[in-house]
Amino acid sequence: MTEFRVWAPAAARVRLRLTGAGEDHRMTRADSGWWHARVPQAGPGTDYVFLLDDSDQELPDPRSAWQPAGVHGPSRRYDHAAFSWTDRSWTGRQLPGSVLYELHVGTFTPEGTFDAAVDRLDHLVDLGVDLVELLPVNAFNGEHNWGYDGACWYTPHEPYGGPDGLKRFVDACHRKGLGVILDVVYNHFGPSGAYAPMFAPYLSAQDTPWGRTVNLDGPHSDEVRRYVVDSVTMWLRDYHVDGLRLDAVHAMPDTRAVPLLEELAVEVETLATHLGRPLSLIAESDLNDPRLITPREAGGFGLHAQWNDDAHHALHTLLTGERQGYYADFGSLECLAEVLTGGFYHAGGWSSFRNRHHGRPVDRQRTPGHRLVAYLQNHDQIGNRATGDRISATLSPALLRVGATLLFTAPFTPMLFMGEEWAASTPWQYFTSHPEPELAAAVAAGRRREFAAHGWSGPDVPDPQDRQTFLRSRLDWAELDKPEHREMYDFHRRLIALRKSRADLSDPRLDTVEVRHGDRFLLVRRGRTLVAANLADRAQRISTPGVVRGVLLATGTGVTVMRDGLELPPETAAVVAL
Repeated sequence: MTEFRVWAPAAARVRLRLTGAGEDHRMTRADSGWWHARVPQAGPGTDYVFLLDDSDQELPDPRSAWQPAGVHGPSRRYDHAAFSWTDRSWTGRQLPGSVLYELHVGTFTPEGTFDAAVDRLDHLVDLGVDLVELLPVNAFNGEHNWGYDGACWYTPHEPYGGPDGLKRFVDACHRKGLGVILDVVYNHFGPSGAYAPMFAPYLSAQDTPWGRTVNLDGPHSDEVRRYVVDSVTMWLRDYHVDGLRLDAVHAMPDTRAVPLLEELAVEVETLATHLGRPLSLIAESDLNDPRLITPREAGGFGLHAQWNDDAHHALHTLLTGERQGYYADFGSLECLAEVLTGGFYHAGGWSSFRNRHHGRPVDRQRTPGHRLVAYLQNHDQIGNRATGDRISATLSPALLRVGATLLFTAPFTPMLFMGEEWAASTPWQYFTSHPEPELAAAVAAGRRREFAAHGWSGPDVPDPQDRQTFLRSRLDWAELDKPEHREMYDFHRRLIALRKSRADLSDPRLDTVEVRHGDRFLLVRRGRTLVAANLADRAQRISTPGVVRGVLLATGTGVTVMRDGLELPPETAAVVAL
């Protein structure tokens, strides 16, 4: 017998409508504000909607598992137990020691589907990736979008392949030894197709740049928090994903004594124990607050990692010379040294971009560096540029290799953005496909204002609604057949293999990292392994803290080992054994 449930605490009447059969069923209210109805004939595949009070508006289920006709269409019953998994022997992938690879399903391949992405997994295995991180895949209005305008928090996007498509992707990843991290958005609903707030007080009165925040601490917030918790555990349990990246947790105001993030950590730890495989929670946070990744036993929230924009900013500004916007405080060798040894640059000091002090120091002795995810590029840091230009459009191939070397020899968890490994020439631009003209115009205007604040003029900003903006952002896999791109790919593959072969380079201890720098050069000592980087446009002789026993990897030719050090050509780095 099929039971339908929906939470609508303020409704006086709720009806269930089976749209295919044209039948309406009265629902019964429980004291908690949940409404119930049992319909024996409504098995998997049944389309249904809810109607509130005397309204004739057909509303999809806020917990719908399947929206085959899009976010505005009826919900369809879906049986999670019906999928035939082949990953019964999968034991998971832990975050420490792993290499992450961020990709967007819609632009990773020309087809833009889960199944098409499966055909490219051998590429990731050959590269040395451990965990594939998908940009949000929950249902949104329109065909293509970054995914952060999701309206249904329990539903994979149908044009990507729907629920079964996501399961086929995860299953295929596990067969090849790859774990899957899923990016999820719980700080706001998308601007179109989010019907949950019509049922109950899911939203607070506070605003973010993307819409009203979620009600995590006001009246009726117990069920709202349960809505988030159940979505989190569903992805991990029913879709077998290995972890979640929680978008913009700084935009989730929560004054309760037990924060939702801590509650999620407890629920996920409990589920991991039951499933017998590691499950990871990674936060995106603008707070530079190490309490997020401090274990609960030590008074923290107990998340497993957080993205570290300071590492990106320190590398990006040093390599490119850019200083606009939030890059203003970064760009020096001293800055990069502080990040490599302390995790954050803004760790309680002054932030000129914010015009206030910002952040809190990381405990270098107790906090392992693998709890900080670092990157030279990601979807935000590329896509939030006016033209979505990758760093490869600015830097020479030589400096690209230097930057990659500094990233993959750092004590953090490294992450690549799709195509970065071969210096893809395709941009990653902000694209949408909102069917509503007024919403499309408002989004485009908002992006132009945002870019103007960072010094980019309106004419330089591509129209997010123009299909060509989306098409330009798709990877061109044919580039791998070109020598310059293949050489960059092979370099990344060797660099990742070196990181995994040298215990010094996967050592997460921040307090053992030693950094020395001079005139456009940097030395990073990791035990008996030394990373030397010459960022200057001239050759430099650099003395080393010990005798160099051999060159493990060099970003170019001409590295000379001397009795008391190294001679590095311009824009060259070398990893050597001491």
